[in-house]
Amino acid sequence: MNFQRGRHREEPEINFIPLIDVLLVILIFLMVTTTYSKFSGLEINLPTADGPPPTEQPSEISVAVTASGDVLVNKVSAGRDVQAISAAIRRVAGNGRGDANSDPIVVISADAKATHQSVIDVMQAAQSAGLSHISFATQNSK
Repeated sequence: MNFQRGRHREEPEINFIPLIDVLLVILIFLMVTTTYSKFSGLEINLPTADGPPPTEQPSEISVAVTASGDVLVNKVSAGRDVQAISAAIRRVAGNGRGDANSDPIVVISADAKATHQSVIDVMQAAQSAGLSHISFATQNSK
């Protein structure tokens, strides 16, 4: 028995226009907020060679900077003044040089809590002592 003679049942339909609008807005949002970074680099395969180890190792001058700003050159206190640190580095460099061609390497071991200025003072003292090879000692964070 069909009680709804004049009524036709409407087919349900899905309206895709609002869905397309939402997807376009999401696509535009992603395009605007995405950073396009260009990573450039060369892939280099370095050659290998066998050779004798170097006979001379460059001499090192160990400079420690404590958290309070005190400077120790080869475990001897050098004060905090740039001129005093420079004189201590010159004194150690004069004693440690084997020949005139080798410049010793200044290895700065600064405490993590040391001020930036104290490390800069050590670098300036090494420069005024005529030493240009400076390295920083770090430790692995495990």
